[in-house]
Amino acid sequence: MGKRSDILLVYTGGTIGMIKDYETGALRAFDFDKLLNRIPELSHLDCNIKTVAFEEPIDSSNMDPEYWRRIAGIIEEHYEDFDGFVVLHGSDTMSYTGAALSFMLENLSKPVILTGSQLPIGDLRTDAKENLITSIQIAALQDRGKPLVSEVCLYFEYKLYRANRTTKINAEHFEAFASLNYPPLAESGVHLKINREYLLAPNRRKKFRVHKALDNNIAVVRLFPGLSDTVLKAVLETPGLKAVVLETYGAGNAPTGKGFRDIVGTAVENGIFVVNVTQCSGGSVLMGKYETSTHLKKLGLINGKDITTEAALAKLMYLLGNNISKKAFRTVFETPLRGEMQ
Repeated sequence: MGKRSDILLVYTGGTIGMIKDYETGALRAFDFDKLLNRIPELSHLDCNIKTVAFEEPIDSSNMDPEYWRRIAGIIEEHYEDFDGFVVLHGSDTMSYTGAALSFMLENLSKPVILTGSQLPIGDLRTDAKENLITSIQIAALQDRGKPLVSEVCLYFEYKLYRANRTTKINAEHFEAFASLNYPPLAESGVHLKINREYLLAPNRRKKFRVHKALDNNIAVVRLFPGLSDTVLKAVLETPGLKAVVLETYGAGNAPTGKGFRDIVGTAVENGIFVVNVTQCSGGSVLMGKYETSTHLKKLGLINGKDITTEAALAKLMYLLGNNISKKAFRTVFETPLRGEMQ
């Protein structure tokens, strides 16, 4: 019989860690050191659980690169002492954080699973308990004495996803996330089914590294019928801007008018990296398939393929922070680094 896994639970904030004050009706964070009292079922899991929490838990709307560094730092500090990590996080920006951590944690050979809930842990109908219990259970899985999962994941409503493939799709349903361009890594029902063929294979020979240098001088521009050249020009001429995620129509299509072409072309000539990402929830950018995307290819846009906007932002921050040369930037971006694109 193998040794019990040691799992570190990292609480950053979010609905999952809230309980209702029945006198005032307000939600407040509860003491995570007393987690077993709130969820006694955790004592039945075949693993040892320790907890660490932000001194001041935050609403995920306030999440930013500095907090990502803190989460990555906690994992780095405790990496050798634990077999897996479960990060409790507000759902609104969970996909952004998951994507960022996937790039920040290089040569990961242990699971980092983000989870949260739509209802507080003390609510009668909460989804928090199942999400938390199954996340810990998956993080504790072993194969020949090694963690079975070795990547940054997101678990919500009976499904484990690759975090950098996810997007939040619903503000009210328990099934709040989707990964339309990559299948679930695991599915929880009567049995816990792990889809091993979709898991990232760890490279245990390479040393685990944490990258904390992130450059967020980036903008997201979503095309819409009527986007004025004046507004587009103002965004692309923002002082200090280094990269843009351009959310285009369908398979990577955009207006062919001279104004649009000149503004975007000038930005590329001035050294701004422009990544073509589809607005669609699923599917991929295919620059050159239609006449309305051929000009984008000629202008020198980077092909985002099937990457999500969340992952594109995180990848840009990571590459810019690591000072990837302009000559190599396109090639590196268009190459899958953490399973984030095809």
